[in-house]
Amino acid sequence: MTTLLEPRRSAVGSLDTSFTIAGRDFRSRLMVGTGKYASNDIMVRAIEASGAEIVTVAVRRVNLDRRQEEGILHHLDPSQFFLLANTAGCYNADDAVRYARLARAAGFNEWVKLEVIGDKETLLPDTVGLLEATRILAAEGFKVMAYSNDDLVTALRLQDAGAVAVMPLASPIGSGLGLLNEFSIRTIKHRLSVPVVVDAGVGTASDACLTMEQGVDGILMNTALASASDPVRMAAAMRSAVDAGRLAYLAGRMPRREVAVPSSPTEGLIE
Repeated sequence: MTTLLEPRRSAVGSLDTSFTIAGRDFRSRLMVGTGKYASNDIMVRAIEASGAEIVTVAVRRVNLDRRQEEGILHHLDPSQFFLLANTAGCYNADDAVRYARLARAAGFNEWVKLEVIGDKETLLPDTVGLLEATRILAAEGFKVMAYSNDDLVTALRLQDAGAVAVMPLASPIGSGLGLLNEFSIRTIKHRLSVPVVVDAGVGTASDACLTMEQGVDGILMNTALASASDPVRMAAAMRSAVDAGRLAYLAGRMPRREVAVPSSPTEGLIE
């Protein structure tokens, strides 16, 4: 029986960069958003530097006419990136379901990153609305990746409702506070059978590394890249940090101790 602190072992030095959601394999464990960039050119260069395969796009921001230069889809090649529509900005289940249906009708795939926000100040999820929307969309064949708080019970209910991945926050959206509750994230990952992707709150590379060390399957971020002084460099840093955190998790950290333990042999010391 594994414990929360026991990682899955792999071959020495290997990095299992691919993972599977709803039967589809993905190469990168770093997923990125498309909001808040100073320009579309910087956004594209940052996304490329991140190595991300999954790129989320808010349905309400999309100009569905790809011929329009100003439309965000004009700058993202669907043969290069897996475009994941999201329901950002929705404050009830009805709106979230409507946006997901709109995205699919407009040519997006059946995948959706589901957000139902419950509070305008903290942007924390409305768990009741989130569960309701997940059940409806899953029944309609959508592959729902649900943004959630870091609560185990909610995560289990989302999984039971049909979510193909659960996305607990590290800290509030756009806060950059980093991972606030390592225990909750480890517990959710330990108990769920669907992939766990931490969404929101990661602020810099060390946050990303620490988050991945909890054993989660991936991280989704946006503001940490778009609001960096140099988004392209930060994207490259995040890419390395996600890999480093994953590798450290697979390697297994040393036990924490409250006493010093010498690293050199103690035999043969001069008395």
